[in-house]
Amino acid sequence: MNVEQQANAEQIALWNGAAGQGWVDAQESLDRVLEPFQHRIVEAVAARRPQSVLDVGCGTGTTTLAVARLLAKRGSAVGVDISEPMIALARARAEREKAPPRFICADAQTHAFEPASFDMIVSRFGTMFFDDSVRAFENLRRAAAKGAGLAVIVWRSAAENPFMTTAERAAAPFLPDMPARRPDEPGQFAFADRGRVYAILEKSGWSDIDIRPLDVECTLPLAELTTYLSKVGPASRAIQGLDERFHARVIETVRAAFDPFVHGTEVRFVAACWTVSARND
Repeated sequence: MNVEQQANAEQIALWNGAAGQGWVDAQESLDRVLEPFQHRIVEAVAARRPQSVLDVGCGTGTTTLAVARLLAKRGSAVGVDISEPMIALARARAEREKAPPRFICADAQTHAFEPASFDMIVSRFGTMFFDDSVRAFENLRRAAAKGAGLAVIVWRSAAENPFMTTAERAAAPFLPDMPARRPDEPGQFAFADRGRVYAILEKSGWSDIDIRPLDVECTLPLAELTTYLSKVGPASRAIQGLDERFHARVIETVRAAFDPFVHGTEVRFVAACWTVSARND
């Protein structure tokens, strides 16, 4: 592993292992849950009318594909992610498109993008995983053309997103060695602090920084909840390797903890996020 890879080694290992494969396995369910945010990103792109868009932390490519469809007649989209299994699925999905985007398997924190090659950079929950966020956003700004816009969505705090931590809390009595989340570490809630996000963007040279709260109701078919719980998140990774009977007991307990979110045949929760925009001057 070279020096550039070592900069984000923990996240590279995570997303090329169980976490990345879990997202691949649950791709359709996750797309349904996160669909409102995909629409937000596409609307932001449509408002700026760029010709070249970079989607950071693109995962299995859903948002990149949607942006590419929007730009089909006038531009192009590129998705970047460190996860080989997710990029493999994104490329397979792109093969079915009339105007397919291009996908790069690389760490956006260190990848040598062509300078000034994108006039908009977007991300749907893909920018919270850098171990050096200032360095990452400096690198992205170098890839941005003069006047290019930045439009990303990130999670607010764990306390404001109880759905996202219910599985961990319910599984904790069975899994005492499950790692606890640490404030500001790379991960889902790394950008919970608005002031910290503003400082990162300011230090990395972005201007016209605007950070606003966004609360969105998300839904998931109840029939898909157990699969979702067993594939996505720290608790899902912690129960891998348990014997079949104990695994079933943990899943049953975790599933019951989600009853407050069940409404008929749907699971519903409010996602508390920040919308972040900026410009490269």
